[in-house]
Amino acid sequence: MSAHENKALARRGIEEVFGRGNLAVADEVYANDFVGHSPPDEIKGHEAIKQFASMWRSAFPDLQFTIEDQIAEGDKVVTRWTARGTHEGELQGIAPTGKQVTMSGITVSRIAGGRIVEGWTNRDALGMLVQLGVVPPPGQAGG
Repeated sequence: MSAHENKALARRGIEEVFGRGNLAVADEVYANDFVGHSPPDEIKGHEAIKQFASMWRSAFPDLQFTIEDQIAEGDKVVTRWTARGTHEGELQGIAPTGKQVTMSGITVSRIAGGRIVEGWTNRDALGMLVQLGVVPPPGQAGG
């Protein structure tokens, strides 16, 4: 696949599966043996990526992604994104707060055979937790 096609595939995974909650697209975009490294989570296969996306969509039903930048070289695509949403459902034990959050992240996708076979995501989880009010802002910890 060309760099342009690889970038379009990576964009589709983020925007359709996570941003729109179109879980059927996961079967078209991600390889059957997909492995995702998204600390602290390890995601393996179609069903796991669907469950992971569903967890985020349940916590943030209005979740939207903006693709800020993409760079492709060889079999890898680097995507810098911004996610925005309102915390209306439980997220990994955090009760809904009703607060709006903005979180940035970078995903590196490795593509083979027209599918994403592996991914590495780093996201500003601490910034999100501060915005949700479950972690104090730096310098304001109790003591």
